[in-house]
Amino acid sequence: MNGAFYRIDKFAVPEAAREEFLMNVLKTHEVLQVQEGFISHQVLEQVSGPGEFNFVTIAQWESAEVIDRVKAVVQAAHRARNFDPQALFERLGIRADLANYKPIAA
Repeated sequence: MNGAFYRIDKFAVPEAAREEFLMNVLKTHEVLQVQEGFISHQVLEQVSGPGEFNFVTIAQWESAEVIDRVKAVVQAAHRARNFDPQALFERLGIRADLANYKPIAA
C-alpha cells in the first residue's frame, strides 16, 4: 500500500497524570521524528467539547510499510530507557485507543 499513512492515538489522561504522560509522549516523538519515512507529528490537547479523550497524537508516515519497522525501533527505545507504556497507563489510570489510519478516496 502506497500513500500517506497515519498513526492516531487517543488518550483519556487524568489531570494528575498530565505532566508525566506528556514527558513520555514527547520522548517517544523524539524517536519517531528521526525515522526514515516520517512526515510529521502533532500532540493535541482537548480544550472543549464532550469527548472522553483529552489528548490525541497524530504521526504521519510516507506509507504503511514504515509502521512495522518504526514500531520495533520505538519498542527498543522504550526498553533502553526502562519504559513500559502499559505499566505507566495502569499506574496513572490512563485509557488509550491506539490505531493506524489511511486516507479514503474522495
